[in-house]
Amino acid sequence: MPPHPSSSVQKAREDLAGRLREIRRDAGITGRELAARCGWSESKSSRIENAKTPPSDADIRAWCRACGADDQTSDLIAANRQSADAHVQWRRLQRSGLRRLQESTGDLYQQTNVFRVYVSDVVPGFRQTPGYATALLSSIADFRGTPDDVSDAVAARMRRNAVLRNCARRFSFVLEESVLRYRICGADTMAAQLGHLLGVMDLQNVAVGVIPFSAERTAWPMPTFTIFDDTRVHADTLDAALTLIQPSQVELYARAFDRLSQGAVRGAAARALVVNALASLD
Repeated sequence: MPPHPSSSVQKAREDLAGRLREIRRDAGITGRELAARCGWSESKSSRIENAKTPPSDADIRAWCRACGADDQTSDLIAANRQSADAHVQWRRLQRSGLRRLQESTGDLYQQTNVFRVYVSDVVPGFRQTPGYATALLSSIADFRGTPDDVSDAVAARMRRNAVLRNCARRFSFVLEESVLRYRICGADTMAAQLGHLLGVMDLQNVAVGVIPFSAERTAWPMPTFTIFDDTRVHADTLDAALTLIQPSQVELYARAFDRLSQGAVRGAAARALVVNALASLD
């Protein structure tokens, strides 16, 4: 298995291999003894430990059982699947453009009951207008050199975002004030976007908090992420749309969301920040 062209995907593979190697070492057994306990060749143990061969779920279960580390099995299997998901999403983004990436999450959106979204850079995709989404996705496509399917991607995003109007779903958003100020698009488009944001804030199934520039923080600004129920996190980087499903990772992001929420203002105070940003466009 050659190194992956995405550095984050390759690092995920190597991190998993390193964790398996440390588990073996902590158990005080050699690669040969591990292979004997698992019923495979010593070379297979070596390939897995050196990120040359990706382990299957069954391989990970056998490895942990042989090392007396069954309590780590779930996290390691999740890490393995996470690396594979990142690989697929990175490849889809590079080869197929942005439309399929939008459509790929449609089922997930329909299956999720509670969404927790933190953003520090742009208006959340759930709440974007077609004009704002067009400007943002055009910039992304140009930067990444993906096929020019922005109009189709925007249409797919708008269809996906209809879930916001489903009262059976709950949404909690925490935005940095910078989101309201960054000029991703022209003034008229930004004004329409901020006006739309005010309208969404009135929905009964939507809670919105904004962290003011002046807030005394207990948590630093972080890269944007979305938590789906308590099972999955999406966190974008420059070279991959990362899917995090390890229980320990989901718990970490949930804790971060709670901490960031503590610094947010809500209700009339949050609306005032949006109105002020809107007025600054004049």
